[in-house]
Amino acid sequence: MSTAQTPINSAFNKDSTAIHVIAGIDLTGKLAVVTGGYSGLGLETTRALASAGASVLVPARRPEHARAELEALADLPGSIEVDALDLGDMASVKDFAQRFIDSGKSIDILINNAAIMACPETRLANDWEAQFATNHLGHFAMTVLLYPALAANGGARVVSLSSTGHKLSPIRWDDLMFTRDDYNKWIAYGQAKTANSLFAVELDARGQGDNVRAFAVHPGGIMTPLQRHLPKEEMIAMGWIDEAGTVNAIFKNPEQGAATTLWAATAPGLEGLGGVYCEDCNIANSTVVGSDTARYTGVDAHAVDAEEARKIWTLSELLTGITALSS
Repeated sequence: MSTAQTPINSAFNKDSTAIHVIAGIDLTGKLAVVTGGYSGLGLETTRALASAGASVLVPARRPEHARAELEALADLPGSIEVDALDLGDMASVKDFAQRFIDSGKSIDILINNAAIMACPETRLANDWEAQFATNHLGHFAMTVLLYPALAANGGARVVSLSSTGHKLSPIRWDDLMFTRDDYNKWIAYGQAKTANSLFAVELDARGQGDNVRAFAVHPGGIMTPLQRHLPKEEMIAMGWIDEAGTVNAIFKNPEQGAATTLWAATAPGLEGLGGVYCEDCNIANSTVVGSDTARYTGVDAHAVDAEEARKIWTLSELLTGITALSS
């Protein structure tokens, strides 16, 4: 049964922090996997999970760098381990997933957090556009391959980090990889974030029988290393920062930015729910077309459409060759 895309009675809001959201929740004995869990929002997510006693596995493209960044969390109650994973490389994704399955462990929380944003045009294997390949296809393949571990111990929650960037583009069915049209870094990012949201919709539909529930999350605007490809002049022009580099007050700090992820991953009030897009520690409203806030809040219909979700799942199977999770 699908969950309505309407807010529920949440105890939290846009100002809540990850530690605030997870206070009182005991994750001792639980295993969480957080891609990109050593930087920006991912680091705050790992910190909160480990503070609640969880064992956290952080897959990273540069494992030694990730271990160095995570040293500051060594004294938290939970444990933190790092393994190698390059989401833009299908061989690396398959190797990571196989190592994990071979370990015999189950997963209680999977947070697909890692991403690239508005990067210059980059082509990966098979001429895949890098933002779609890394942000969506890599996470799709990894999650499907890890599904036995997600279903093994009574189910799991999967959190797919989307963004208000989804409003920039639906899925470009006629030119997915920008092989015909000129590349536009923001349209490419928007399409990838739409795919992240649709992935949660279809994963939830397929996983309900195993109590594997999925949520898409918009964390809010936060200044993190995600902006590495944006020149200062562009961020000034967009109103994100001023000439002195001061960040616009509409932005959250990283601790606030990780809160909705933690809420979706652990909130008791979400038990039995799933397949929805969340923001500000609640299920988001559907966008009211033409409203003053439509660009920055709520979710557009194309990012939570069940038919679009089925289509992108089927296409992702064809592109990656991975079809382990049946409908």
